[in-house]
Amino acid sequence: MVLPARYRETLAELCDSQLVVTIDTDQPCLLIYPLNEWEIVEEKINALPNFNKVAKRIQRKLIGYATDIEVNDSGRILLTAPLRNYARLEKKVVLIGQGNKFELWDELLWEQHCMEDDDDDEIPPALAELSL
Repeated sequence: MVLPARYRETLAELCDSQLVVTIDTDQPCLLIYPLNEWEIVEEKINALPNFNKVAKRIQRKLIGYATDIEVNDSGRILLTAPLRNYARLEKKVVLIGQGNKFELWDELLWEQHCMEDDDDDEIPPALAELSL
């Protein structure tokens, strides 16, 4: 995959073009972190209680799939087969900026996700108070 040119310089400065790609545990997409951001996330994941089954499952998945990736001189990243398979990536993909990371989706799955009805989801109190 080729990263958009507008992100390449920032990533080169921020993390020397070193990225970590892992899975999203709730959706069929990938999470792409600059290495320095991933190190913070990894520390938090490792601090989760090992005897909690849900925490252990999340640790196994996020850290187990975590793959170091470098942006090459052409702005390309090479994703491993397990990562591509998990996110069901086909020909067209969508890269979504999410603050300290990107999400990478198969284009059709992203469109389906955007069309889903979220009426049944409970809004967290902090989000209900947010004014945009």
